[in-house]
Amino acid sequence: MISSDYIDVSVTLPLNQTFVYKIPGELRADACPGMRVLVPFGRRRVTGYILGEQESCGPYKAKKVISLLDDHPLFPETDIRFFRWVAEYYIHPLGETIKTALPTGLERQDVSCVFVTEEGQKALAKGTLPPEEAELVNRLNNHRDQKNGCTLKSIVKSGTATAALVRRMEKNNRIAVSAVLKKERAGVKLEKFISPAKELPNKQIRMSKKRLQILSMVREAGEISLTGLKAHVPTAPKLIQPLEEAGYLTVVQRRVFRDPLGDPVEPDTPPQLTDEQAALVARVQENGDKGFIPYLLTGVTGSGKTEVYMRLVADAVAKGRGAIVLVPEIALISQTERRFRARFGEKIAVIHSMLTNGERLDQWRRISLEKVNIVIGARSAVFAPIKDIGVIIVDEEHDTSYKQESGLRYNARDLAVVRGKMHDCPVILGSATPSVQSYQNVCAKRFSQLELKKRVNNNPLPEITLVDMKKYKETWGTDRIITPELGREIRACLEKGNQALIFLNRRGFATFPACQSCGKTLHCSHCDVTMTYHKGGDFYKCHLCGHTLEGSARCPECKTGKLKNFGFGTEKIEAMLKTLFPDARLARMDQDSTAKKGSALRLLKQIRNRTVDIIVGTQMLAKGHDFPSITLVGVICADLSLSLPDFRASERTFQLLAQVAGRAGRGREPGRVIMQTYNPDHFTIEASRRQDYMEFFNHEAPFRKALMYPPFTRMIQLKISGKDEHKTAAHAQNIAEVLSRLIPQDHEVQILGPIEAAIQKISGRFRWQILIKSLSAGCINKMVSAMAADPGISRVKSVSIGIDVDPYFLM
Repeated sequence: MISSDYIDVSVTLPLNQTFVYKIPGELRADACPGMRVLVPFGRRRVTGYILGEQESCGPYKAKKVISLLDDHPLFPETDIRFFRWVAEYYIHPLGETIKTALPTGLERQDVSCVFVTEEGQKALAKGTLPPEEAELVNRLNNHRDQKNGCTLKSIVKSGTATAALVRRMEKNNRIAVSAVLKKERAGVKLEKFISPAKELPNKQIRMSKKRLQILSMVREAGEISLTGLKAHVPTAPKLIQPLEEAGYLTVVQRRVFRDPLGDPVEPDTPPQLTDEQAALVARVQENGDKGFIPYLLTGVTGSGKTEVYMRLVADAVAKGRGAIVLVPEIALISQTERRFRARFGEKIAVIHSMLTNGERLDQWRRISLEKVNIVIGARSAVFAPIKDIGVIIVDEEHDTSYKQESGLRYNARDLAVVRGKMHDCPVILGSATPSVQSYQNVCAKRFSQLELKKRVNNNPLPEITLVDMKKYKETWGTDRIITPELGREIRACLEKGNQALIFLNRRGFATFPACQSCGKTLHCSHCDVTMTYHKGGDFYKCHLCGHTLEGSARCPECKTGKLKNFGFGTEKIEAMLKTLFPDARLARMDQDSTAKKGSALRLLKQIRNRTVDIIVGTQMLAKGHDFPSITLVGVICADLSLSLPDFRASERTFQLLAQVAGRAGRGREPGRVIMQTYNPDHFTIEASRRQDYMEFFNHEAPFRKALMYPPFTRMIQLKISGKDEHKTAAHAQNIAEVLSRLIPQDHEVQILGPIEAAIQKISGRFRWQILIKSLSAGCINKMVSAMAADPGISRVKSVSIGIDVDPYFLM
């Protein structure tokens, strides 16, 4: 409840300040911090978030809040401090930070929409409009939403009309541009519930068989939802209205929650912990009174980390507190959710991007209303509105999926540690292949280490064999990609009735199309990359911007030559395996085969139920999945990511190879891994073969320290892009000059660049980058904030600057 006349509001605009508004007396009793409000801002109305009370509005006259948009806070007041920290650290506007944290589709604001005037319609009918004006009027007349019009932004962006044409037509009264309040894309779901009337009917009506059936079902159930009634009587919505009017039934409408959870799960019985697991759980519980302690839980793949997580969550719940469990992949959420539901029943909520806007809003409201206290989800679940958090768990903490690459470029793993500190609770970061940053935190005594050295049931680690691909460089046909060694092992695996996982972190059928006449490669016309051929759909696709060409397309350079498809991806590997093993049941799991909602879960269910023999997959299958029948893992090309121009290339390669190897031999049968490589002597490949993380870390860390790369320094990357090549290059140079002037004398700061990005153009925008490095995170944060506020930089609107604090990808 707000007691003051004034409130502090953060609006959903790119502004680095909050604003004071006056709250009318009739709204004050219902208003609370964490609620949304509709407020006037300039000439428009926008969504704002109540952050707290203000004693006065200072020397200015405060505008009045138009309306409250919530009946309950969307986030607890204690999270406001967390949001402020996130906005400051990642140099991002506070209002947009909160908007990112909340479910999508909750924003309301005025949008400029275009309407055809009566005069414009007359001119069109008479045929007196110029062609470009007639085209715009016809588009507006054919727009599906005549009442709200077509947005000005969509008209200009689509190329239907220029801003100058719109201004001219508005001046001539052919069109009108008006502000329209955009509604939320997500809302609560209401459901009708039917029950028998308490009093006698007020009039008699004719009773058909279906009306009698409905009355019988309602009396038997006592109360039934309209959805449940429709399952038995499809025409129930029409039939209940006269029954309600006659006084036979009572119909009420209530808010219901959409259920995104999967099939029902049988309750499980907690297994007996191994000695290692029991010792770790006891250690964390004993330190419970000490509050915030960040732990790094390391251990071999299959060592039972998930069971440790569940015991720690159970301990937090028993104390009346909540828990957040982060997992990197949406596909992995299903497995984790099933295991937690089997243990905790319906006390859990899930949050991830594959939910509809409505489903995600319902899950969020269940958490904020304290109907559940365990949250499982991908990176966005780190913002879940749990008031009292007892433990935060980040599974596969090394995974790059925790890093958001657009908008608010946050790292959910790092925010988990910050939020745990604010809630004074333990944070568990778990991984068989921890990030160099997290292990360095252990070495520096900032994190405590927990370790599981043995697999559950003492199952042995898989035996890994390296195959030197250089032996087959003169070979043609299938053997050059699926070597005889791998082919023999797949055959032996299938003969034993087991499953094989074939891994290649590259999707599509052919990744290097080239013209047979002029020899030019098929590049995307909008990006600086080659296109990939997808045989299933018979088209070429750019995996960066989504641009496609038909499979029958001719060479864009010479206009006549036919395209020949070189290279290979998961789709081609699948085709090869079908030829080599025609009797085997195959499935492919990559971004293409799992694009539709629910398709990833169906594939995982097939693997779990053993209705497939060979699974071809990308990194989606490399993380955390537990399939006891997979006894063979084949890595088609272990070197793919080693040569990328990124200082973390070796780290990512080691983690990926060690993780995918860990999918083998998790059941009773011992596992085998065939790793095909062109660099068998590379330290990363050799450490992966030995499954020795310390060997990799002791080799990698000195290299990072010598070159002053994270975790031994702090870094901010500026991603500069624009449609004009020369303006973008010039602006990048100006930014670097401004930064150079801002270097403080008492800190050592390195500015690398500006330089063209490794991929120089994406979606028609030319890309440059600058790296700023220093031992002090606060120093470079202040430098970049001051640069962004410099009038000479901020007034250039044609070139955008993306600020990436602690960047993960330097491409």
